[in-house]
Amino acid sequence: TTSSTLSTTKSTTPPSSPETPTTTSSPPSTTTTVTGSSTPTSTTSSTSTPTPTYTTTLPTPGNSLACAVVCSLLVVALMLHEHLKLCLSQGSGMGCILIPLIKHFYYVHSASLSTIPVSTTTSGTTPTKTFTTTSGTTSSSFITINASTTSTTFKTLPPGSTTTSGPTATSTAVTTTGSESWWLCNCTKAICIEDNIVQVIPVICNPPPKPTCANGLSPVPVIDEDGCCWHWECDCYCTGWGDPHYMTFDGLYYSYQGNCTYVLVEEINKKVDNFGVYIDNYHCDTRDVVSCPRTLIVRHETQEVRLRTAEPNTLQVEVTVNNQLVALPYKKFGVSIYESGINRVVEIPELKMNVTYNGLSFSIRMPYSLFGNNTQGQCGTCNNNTADDCMLPNGNIAENCETMADHWQVVDPSKPQCSPGLVPTGSPSTTPIQPCKESSICELLLGSVFKPCHAFVQPEKYYAACVFDSCVLPNLDLECSSLQIYAAICADQGICIDWRKHTNGVCSHECPPGKEYRACGPIKEMTCKSRGQNDTSTKQVEGCFCPNGTMLYDSGVDVCVKTCGCVGVDMIPREFGERFTVDCQDCICLEGEHGIVCQPHECKQKPVTCDGEGFYEVKEVNPKDPCCPLFTCKCNTSLCTAKAPKCSLGFEVHSYIPSGQCCPVYQCVPKGVCVHENAEFLPNSSVFVDKCQNCICTNEVNISTQLNIISCERVPCNTYCQPGYELKPVKGECCGKCVQTKCIIHTADNSELILSPGDFKNDPRNNCTIYSCVDVHSQLIASTSEITCPAFNEENCKPGTISFLPNGCCKTCAPVDSRTPCSVRHREDFIVYNGCRSVDRVELTECEGTCGTFSLYSAEANSMDHSCSCCRETRTTEKHVVLKCPGGHSMSHKYIYVESCSCQDTECKMPESNELQKNKENDKASTLNRIKRAISLTSK
Repeated sequence: TTSSTLSTTKSTTPPSSPETPTTTSSPPSTTTTVTGSSTPTSTTSSTSTPTPTYTTTLPTPGNSLACAVVCSLLVVALMLHEHLKLCLSQGSGMGCILIPLIKHFYYVHSASLSTIPVSTTTSGTTPTKTFTTTSGTTSSSFITINASTTSTTFKTLPPGSTTTSGPTATSTAVTTTGSESWWLCNCTKAICIEDNIVQVIPVICNPPPKPTCANGLSPVPVIDEDGCCWHWECDCYCTGWGDPHYMTFDGLYYSYQGNCTYVLVEEINKKVDNFGVYIDNYHCDTRDVVSCPRTLIVRHETQEVRLRTAEPNTLQVEVTVNNQLVALPYKKFGVSIYESGINRVVEIPELKMNVTYNGLSFSIRMPYSLFGNNTQGQCGTCNNNTADDCMLPNGNIAENCETMADHWQVVDPSKPQCSPGLVPTGSPSTTPIQPCKESSICELLLGSVFKPCHAFVQPEKYYAACVFDSCVLPNLDLECSSLQIYAAICADQGICIDWRKHTNGVCSHECPPGKEYRACGPIKEMTCKSRGQNDTSTKQVEGCFCPNGTMLYDSGVDVCVKTCGCVGVDMIPREFGERFTVDCQDCICLEGEHGIVCQPHECKQKPVTCDGEGFYEVKEVNPKDPCCPLFTCKCNTSLCTAKAPKCSLGFEVHSYIPSGQCCPVYQCVPKGVCVHENAEFLPNSSVFVDKCQNCICTNEVNISTQLNIISCERVPCNTYCQPGYELKPVKGECCGKCVQTKCIIHTADNSELILSPGDFKNDPRNNCTIYSCVDVHSQLIASTSEITCPAFNEENCKPGTISFLPNGCCKTCAPVDSRTPCSVRHREDFIVYNGCRSVDRVELTECEGTCGTFSLYSAEANSMDHSCSCCRETRTTEKHVVLKCPGGHSMSHKYIYVESCSCQDTECKMPESNELQKNKENDKASTLNRIKRAISLTSK
């Protein structure tokens, strides 16, 4: 009987323990046939390609019935063998020894047998340009375990028979036409061939070739579905940071400044109920030009997680689930939320995905096996091909991702200005007007600080984003986010960069008391509960961690402890066995499930009784034992029935408390003050009685009233007034006031002349100078006037006739024979009427001249014959002039203007005595008018 042996060789040891094992889906396949080959063909699976299925055609089979019977027995035997765990060591050329419960024994031996050609059919998928999964190369041999397949053949050995084996295939899933196969222990497979032949094939995996991911990150090893071998996959990894900059799943970089709520990732073909990741952006500058992330939203089935930035441009993040604020860690309905360094992480284990957010940047990591070729949104399509990352909701590809990002708006009630489906006319320009020199912080990305990471993650795109942020928003220090996200990706690739200390404090990160900053710390910090668990994760994050020598007490209790005892509500670490009091409970820290056990604190104090008016019982804090108050008696005077009396002015209430009592005793005692008109005055202070007295409060006490005495003196008054002033009483004042009642005039010889209002007087030394006093609106005005005399020539006078006019200034005489004819005389002067005066001098006329006047004796009449003629006006006109009055107003005034004069006869009559007196008065009035006219001239 000829034996045909099949073997499969794969890689069983990944380069590093995969963080998230993933599986592959089943695409269309092609068939490759290999004939006459002693070494099987290696197959590399392409995007979403499963482990290939191999079908091997064996030599001519033997008796079918016999094979069926034997195989059935072998199935029972091998299954029983697996159940009883009798699989022994397969080293040193020995296979598994089976003892089936049948009458024949089957001896199993591993040997190098001759190989006969066989026909091998391999099913797989034609590789494409964008590889995401890579399975290992298998080889077959019959001796070497670590590089070949050890074939163990089970068969009945009749005398003289020989056993041979054929070529091997390269698969963990071997199916032989008309045969059965099953898995044994330690990735070993048994196959019933025919003619009483059973093959046992241990799977050995060779490391698969490492593919190149389009996003520039390292691929991750993923365990195959059979759990034996592994392959490479490029995770779907999308990031966003700054204002904001995006890196799609396939590594395409772009910036977008929208301020609405957008889809970051959703499924094209919905496989998960209500699944998606969304971002809420807002304008973070005063010009409304650039945007920053404000809230990251993760939806999964019945839960909506919101990671919201509490303070703009900070690492303070609030977490809500279904609009309810939650504390971390949080785990419910398949969603886990926890802190990891500076990040808040939302993890969905069922989908093997996580979302991180820290207020300045976010990242989304999803397995390719579950989401490959099935994502859409601003993070693009996860297929390791950047050509279709800018896909629109309708499936078309936009010219650039900035245009594409506009189309992924979602309805947000808090942003009514955003309308999904309404494409914006254009994005605002964010190019600085003036040439900008990038921040020196950005240069760190290209320098020696980040150089260890350059070989793993290219820094150019992050440098461009940093320059953009430092130029467009130079005052927000947003360039730190570019360095932060680049350092985080480097840490994800296993490269730790301690970069913040090189930014001169611009990008420093302050930790709370009791914590210290580390650039690379564990994703999940070790706690007292997790310290015994093996953490296989090699990834690191930056953040605030417990100092060396301490550990976090629990993920929900942010306290660093040196020894793992207990932590209560006071957040103070306690050691096992330690007794303490908290919230008035006597507690003890016990090792075990309950931890802290408490019971009410006991207080021992004797009761007190408060007797006497005004006393009451009070509870005070006991400095020695705050939980046990001290009960004492306190005095409260408001409980007393006796009220303080109301004392009169000058008296005050004095009280005293007798010894041993609470309520006071009251009495009114003098205050030692003066009282006047319901007011109190201290001793030696002035007391106003009236204006005519100066009063003071003395220290003398009136025995009857017990008040201090007020002493007063009359206010002294001045009774002397200067010449021209008189002392006049002032209403409401004690003393009179000197008031000017006459004009005081200083003459030319510096002597004083005092005139009453209306008086005028000639200068004693010069009759042509007249002094006068006028009262105008209760104001005395003194004036000096000079009399202007008409021209006088003594040669024209008769001798002995020269005399002074009544004014004593001007001369007159009897003219000689030559007479001055009666004529009109012109002059210019001011017109004054009722206190109002013309603005300018006015031309005035008068009649002046000599007329024939004589007195002769008539002998016939025996009396004097008189002939009198007077120089009088013969024709006049009326003229108008505007007068200015003291009140500021003006008035129109009429005056007579003489046009011509002539001598006219008049009655010659001897005046009587009363007429003489009247003439004198008229002369005086005429003279007064001349004085007033002179005054007006002087004032002008």
